Amino acid sequence: MSVARPPVRPVRRLRRRLRWIAVEASSALLALLLMIWSLLPVYNMLLIALDDEGDIEYAGVIWPNEATLESFRMVWTEGYWYLEHFWHQFANSLYIGLATMVLTVVIGSLASFAVSRTRLRKGWLLTNIALLTYVIPASLMVIPFHRVAHAYGLTDNLLTVVAAEVAFATPFAILTLQQYARLIPFELDEAARVDGASLAQVYLRIYLPLMAPALAAVGTYALLLAWGEYLYQWLLLSSPRNMTVAVAIEQFFDSDEAPWNYMMAAAIVYALPPVAIFYGLRRYMAAGLTAGGVRG
Repeated sequence: MSVARPPVRPVRRLRRRLRWIAVEASSALLALLLMIWSLLPVYNMLLIALDDEGDIEYAGVIWPNEATLESFRMVWTEGYWYLEHFWHQFANSLYIGLATMVLTVVIGSLASFAVSRTRLRKGWLLTNIALLTYVIPASLMVIPFHRVAHAYGLTDNLLTVVAAEVAFATPFAILTLQQYARLIPFELDEAARVDGASLAQVYLRIYLPLMAPALAAVGTYALLLAWGEYLYQWLLLSSPRNMTVAVAIEQFFDSDEAPWNYMMAAAIVYALPPVAIFYGLRRYMAAGLTAGGVRG
């Protein structure tokens, strides 16, 4: 007489199902903790900006009793003396960020095209030598950079800051674009050259469209690097009209009675453009390969 055994497959399926649920729940919990950890400083900034006195972070409350947008109004109207040049300084920051992004993309794409698509002899030296700039910390290079700028009369000049930011963003851009360029078949270049296309046409009509996702990623990196950089902007820019917001916000620490709510409101406004550009380029990165692959 044989004893019937329970089916094995349903048990295995149940175990796999429970394992999948445990993994999903753990991932969701970890994502929630990371989100809270990342957004907690931003939430604290918002609390301070919405408070009249700007000292709500010491009260231990979750939301101010009388939330107000007065600090944002002061930033908008430049009603406080630390904010009297805010929008001009904001334009300086935007100029430095966009100029760094554009120049990094242009220089990086041209260098990676020359190394990876034209079969340049010993082109790997270009990438490796450029990466040597990361061996020395940027905080140490700022002193000779400042002396060179002072010797040529380039201090308190936005272009000097742009040159410094591009110098630090370009090596990473060249390396990233060169690695991504390996995904593009050389047959496309050869077919275009057979049809009579010049190197410039191959670069503009084939290389750049297919490299769109990597270009968007490199451009975003360069923009965020220039937008959040402080040391070079502080040393190379001296006049209030040429300062950036990152340097201007630091002035609030020079006064014992500086309103923290104004500072936090200015910081929140200052953080909005890179967030918007990042999410805009994020959508473009997702569609870049398809758009470039079907373009005639």
